[in-house]
Amino acid sequence: MEREPMRIREGYLVKKGSMFNTWKPMWVVLLEDGIEFYKRKADNSPKGMIPLKGSSIHSPCQDFGKRMFVFKLTVAKQQDHFFQAAYLEERDAWVRDIKKAIHHIDGGQRFARKSTRKSIRLPETINLSALYLSMKDPEKGIKELKLEKDKRVFNHCFTGTCVIDWLVSSSSIRNRKEGLLLASSLLSEGYLQPAGDTSKAAAEGLSDTPFLDLSDAYYYFPDSGFFCEGYSSDDDVVLKEEFRGTIVKQGCLLKQGHRRKNWKVRKFVLRDDPAYLHYYDPAGGEEPLGAIHLRGCVVTAVQDMPDTKKYDVDNILFEIITANEIHYYLQAASSTERTEWIKAIQSVARTGK
Repeated sequence: MEREPMRIREGYLVKKGSMFNTWKPMWVVLLEDGIEFYKRKADNSPKGMIPLKGSSIHSPCQDFGKRMFVFKLTVAKQQDHFFQAAYLEERDAWVRDIKKAIHHIDGGQRFARKSTRKSIRLPETINLSALYLSMKDPEKGIKELKLEKDKRVFNHCFTGTCVIDWLVSSSSIRNRKEGLLLASSLLSEGYLQPAGDTSKAAAEGLSDTPFLDLSDAYYYFPDSGFFCEGYSSDDDVVLKEEFRGTIVKQGCLLKQGHRRKNWKVRKFVLRDDPAYLHYYDPAGGEEPLGAIHLRGCVVTAVQDMPDTKKYDVDNILFEIITANEIHYYLQAASSTERTEWIKAIQSVARTGK
């Protein structure tokens, strides 16, 4: 029986159309021998497949000045395919794995990712759902804490080290290396969620393991009521949440209107259940002016905008393309803040409802 090609990496990217200069969100799957792309993650059959044998990859790709973090894949028949990632580290991770896959297939070798999975095999009797319920047990489970890092307070969360400690003490695993594999499985199945830049970067493939056995890597249960608070830059007072539910991130951004194309300051509140980005009048008002549904969306940085009227937009922009292909353009106050918003929206788009 022929072996199924191994999935190396998958996630939403923006892909340029083959005939017209249109960019659409696609669920992209990197296999050992090719790249499949789907209109939606849940689709059973791909819209297309790009073979990797004899291909070459080019990054950074400057063919489209307004789009950042683009890479180009040129196949053996000299046809170009363009993909856009959300931020620099994500693009580099895709490019690194595609290069490695091309190198192995051209050399007649199998792709092998550096991972603890090569040397550790989990017992087949482990039930992730039952283990998750044990981890959440109020008496004997993992204790949810309020943790502080990088001028932010993370509520209802715990460290990676606490997770591995609990797995060891509960006799769920035999050693900490096996605990890393089990915790990574819990993470990939959605039983654990990353909180903070360190754990999110690892979950996105920027570390040897998706899960980190570290005291400064934070995680939370998806139905726990987790929320993050930031310190005010003015008086170092914690900004209290104004709404019920799980708030992942909030703050003011510039938003471009759909009809008049002018820019207005709006207060944005990012929730993960349901997966919506609500926006409000910053001067006050409890009712939102609108909402962007994030489930299955793609978010990317962009360089500049046409038809800009009211504000001199200074290239700290990002674009949200919803699952039904509505485009929203927003501007952050700094490139660091833009990256934080992109990562937070990506996380909610993957896990929210």
